Amino acid sequence: MRNFKTLLFYGFLSLALSISNAGWAQESFDPDQLFLNARKLILDGKRDEGREILYKVLKKYPEYGDVLILMGRSFAWDGKYDSAAIYFERALVSSTTYEDAYIAYIDDLFWSENYEKADSVVQLGLEKIGPQSMDLKYRYSRLLYYKEDYKSALKIANEVFAKAPKTEGLLGYIETLRRKTRINAVGATYDYDYFYGELTPWNTYTVYGRTHTDFTGSLIARVTHSERFDGRGTQAELDAFPSLGKNKYGYFNVGYSQSSFFPKFRFGTSVFWNLPKAYELEAGYRLLQFSDITHIITASAGKYISNWWLNLRLNFIPGKDGSSTSANFQTRYYFNGPEDFFSLQLSTGVSPDEETRDFQSQLLNSYRARFGYQHLWTSRWMGFGFVGYSRDEISENQFRNNLNVSLGTEFRF
Repeated sequence: MRNFKTLLFYGFLSLALSISNAGWAQESFDPDQLFLNARKLILDGKRDEGREILYKVLKKYPEYGDVLILMGRSFAWDGKYDSAAIYFERALVSSTTYEDAYIAYIDDLFWSENYEKADSVVQLGLEKIGPQSMDLKYRYSRLLYYKEDYKSALKIANEVFAKAPKTEGLLGYIETLRRKTRINAVGATYDYDYFYGELTPWNTYTVYGRTHTDFTGSLIARVTHSERFDGRGTQAELDAFPSLGKNKYGYFNVGYSQSSFFPKFRFGTSVFWNLPKAYELEAGYRLLQFSDITHIITASAGKYISNWWLNLRLNFIPGKDGSSTSANFQTRYYFNGPEDFFSLQLSTGVSPDEETRDFQSQLLNSYRARFGYQHLWTSRWMGFGFVGYSRDEISENQFRNNLNVSLGTEFRF
């Protein structure tokens, strides 16, 4: 009997140790590897599966900052901003100097439009980490933008660009701010076109004034006078760039001329969308009235990549005798700021927005290359210079070669 009790005791002891060892084995894991596994699942859209793994890690490591941040971002991406905030708060408590926690929390508060709380988190981050954090300063600029303090937002954004020009989406954001803060300016341009052949050179002069209103956004009045085809002509135009929402704006153009080589009437309109990842899309329409009316459908796609801006525009012109198309590719490389850049343009056909080109002649084909540089000399003076070369097919056996030089300046006040 005693031997039986001894055996029973050791049997229970062995079973208990087995259960304990099994439990210990279940709890023994590499939290970093589980974090990577969960991150892949969450980025692949399997949010619930990824969160199950993160819950397991947090149960044993409740102050694991990256896990808390990923958990919060997963809820934020699902639009569950309050749930996300719980984990971001925990991340800030576990490490008050972890920059990623502030950035993730601020993004969540922006998406939920809780700008009052975002302000306190931004200020806390700048206090704990310091103004050397360009990511935090960038988000502080964004906060000022949402509060419609565009001048202060632009000042900070320019400071960020000076130290971190490769910040994703920064150039497009600065362009948006410039549209909202440009108040008054006057400018002038001169274009000289030399043709290799019997055609006399063209001289084109443009003066313009720009202001800003809440209704129209940037408002530009422009007068262009040109001497070409041994004649003279003047065209008057008005451009407007109204805001159509937080990430969208419009373009409207009307113009009138009594000259034969300018359209008697011109009209244009476009809608631009600022998309995530620094993309911009446009869809629009142009109308040019000479002896007949020309309808043009236009669209473009742009992308900011580090210090580069890339843009491709396509134009479609329907006609009774057949349709035609034109394409225009532009790229800019920005130096010290969004006003200082080198530009390269390659195009085929004639774009309705290139007012110094020949719309009167019926060109079969046209090819053009153009490059130049724009520079902001002072906070008020800006200047630019461009050189272009085009080869236009007038008829099957007749070509026209054109060298264009364009100079301009602008004064802001």
